[in-house]
Amino acid sequence: MTRQQHIDQATTAANRAAALAEETDKAAHHADQRGIVPNLAAASTAWANAAQAHAAIAALLPETEETRG
Repeated sequence: MTRQQHIDQATTAANRAAALAEETDKAAHHADQRGIVPNLAAASTAWANAAQAHAAIAALLPETEETRG
């Protein structure tokens, strides 16, 4: 994968993590949904970890013509 592809994957994963964090927060405030809170939180954490991994890899790769303004 190129640096830009890792940046794109990091962005996608971070957005998914944020969306799941919102779902987790909403579920935590509804008694009938509290049972799914741990699963949502775990999924959000996994996506956040994936975002961090892709960002870290991108930081180590050389910049290409595509990533220059």
